[in-house]
Amino acid sequence: MSERAEGSKKEGKGKKIHKNKPTSKKWLKYKIDGDKITKIGKSCPRCGAGIYLGIHKDRLSCGKCKYTEFLKK
Repeated sequence: MSERAEGSKKEGKGKKIHKNKPTSKKWLKYKIDGDKITKIGKSCPRCGAGIYLGIHKDRLSCGKCKYTEFLKK
């Protein structure tokens, strides 16, 4: 008999525990005023209306095309 037949699985190997992915928070980008839905934040001028610019300390940046707008001090 070979050594692998007895203990084919090493410690730490095997099936991984399933972890649920965190849900996206797209609903935070919109505001409801009565019957109207308005967008909060700025859209990317290159990518178009569904891609928002990420808000950082000193800039707004697009994660898709790397477009950046620097904020004035």
